[in-house]
Amino acid sequence: MTDEPETLPAGLGRPATRALEAAGYRSPRDLDGASERELLALHGVGPRAITVLREHGVDLTP
Repeated sequence: MTDEPETLPAGLGRPATRALEAAGYRSPRDLDGASERELLALHGVGPRAITVLREHGVDLTP
C-alpha cells in the first residue's frame, strides 16, 4: 500500500480540480512529469494551482 493520496490536493480549488480531472489527471501520481506549460494551458489552472501541486510533492517540468 502506498502513502500517496489517490485524489488531487484539496487546496487546488474547484476550477483547477475540474480542469485537471477532465484532462485525465486524477491523482498526484498522474501529474508527475507533466509540464507546467501544459497544465497552465488548461482553463481553470493558474499559477496558484501549480504552487499547490508542487507543495504536495508533484514533480512538474518547467
